[in-house]
Amino acid sequence: MALELDEQTREFIGEHRVAHLATADARGQPLVIPICYVFDGERLYSPVDEKPKSRAPRQLKRIRNLAVNPRVSLVIDDYAEDWSRLAYVLIQGLAQVIEPGGEQADEHARATALLREKYAQYRVMAIDQRPMIKITPTRIKRWGAGLLPHRL
Repeated sequence: MALELDEQTREFIGEHRVAHLATADARGQPLVIPICYVFDGERLYSPVDEKPKSRAPRQLKRIRNLAVNPRVSLVIDDYAEDWSRLAYVLIQGLAQVIEPGGEQADEHARATALLREKYAQYRVMAIDQRPMIKITPTRIKRWGAGLLPHRL
């Protein structure tokens, strides 16, 4: 079941372009990386894109972590030297890797289209042929100027 979000929180998540994804391995060792993402109003999607990486897509640490521990956190934030303008949304959820073929083909194709609409760079990358991370929020907390503290 999707969490109910107010319009201000929905816009904050949807309009930002970078988030920080935290995963953990079976021993609880955390990994935090910046990601590009798209939000469809219920779920977030982040492709394993073609930017240079040291491993094959399915061997990346974040993908291996999700195989053993699907619980994730995602932070989307605004930083300013004027601390009265600080704001963030913290999303906790369950993640899974979806593939371009099989049962997930339609969902993957829809997420690919949304990502290509948001990021011009993805229009020339083969993200339609690569795995993608899907995050289903279980809890959302927001804080900051213009974003009153609120838990959803």
